Amino acid sequence: MLKPIIITLTLLTFLCFVHSIGANAATQSRENYESTGNVIWEVKTHQKIVAITFDDGPHPDYTPQILDLLAKYDAKATFFVAGNKVKSYPDVLKREVNEGHEIANHTYTHPYDRNISANKLSSELDNTDKIIKNLSGYRPSLYRPVGGLHNDTIINTAVNKGFKVVLWSWHQDPKDWAMPPASKISNHIIKALQPGDIILLHDWSDRPQTVQALETTLDYLYKNGYECVTVSELLYRSHLKFPEFLMDIPVQ
Repeated sequence: MLKPIIITLTLLTFLCFVHSIGANAATQSRENYESTGNVIWEVKTHQKIVAITFDDGPHPDYTPQILDLLAKYDAKATFFVAGNKVKSYPDVLKREVNEGHEIANHTYTHPYDRNISANKLSSELDNTDKIIKNLSGYRPSLYRPVGGLHNDTIINTAVNKGFKVVLWSWHQDPKDWAMPPASKISNHIIKALQPGDIILLHDWSDRPQTVQALETTLDYLYKNGYECVTVSELLYRSHLKFPEFLMDIPVQ
């Protein structure tokens, strides 16, 4: 009786091991992904330019406050929007577009799932593309995986649909989603600042600290000769490749 049970358990253990190897093999190193030109964490440049990005919105209260500050400092940003939020607050997205900011795809329902299937991700991207194009007149060319979770399936699905995958500078994640004090958020960004950085912030949920930190950060950047540009302009001015249809989007 014990022998078949032991054999079964051994087989299950082996299959789990093989599955684990396969899963690990499905994620390449950052260097390998960057070498394709399809995945970006930051750019190398001596120009004092950075890209501030906002995930998960738009929000009816905090995104307009962020837009007010960006206008005050003549700064441009890239908003990685969730399609269901855009559907709820289309006027906020229209304002982002009208004020010269870049709109990028961050899925429709914000599924936090490293093992998302290609079909599910394709549907998420398509639904968000459709609503953005209906409101803005253009299809976004940039995509950010939810939570930064990525593997070959996620990357290849996005690339095959014509996206460049944009993550962020690992030293420029002040974790504002955890709602630390505004001073901690801005100090993190300022102390780690380097030309070519892609800075990660969020404009969904309760964000008074992010708004406060943004003003401090923008004031520092302005006084120290930095320019805040969209991700596409950051790539353009750093001479990196990007999809041809990006040329349809005016560089601010």
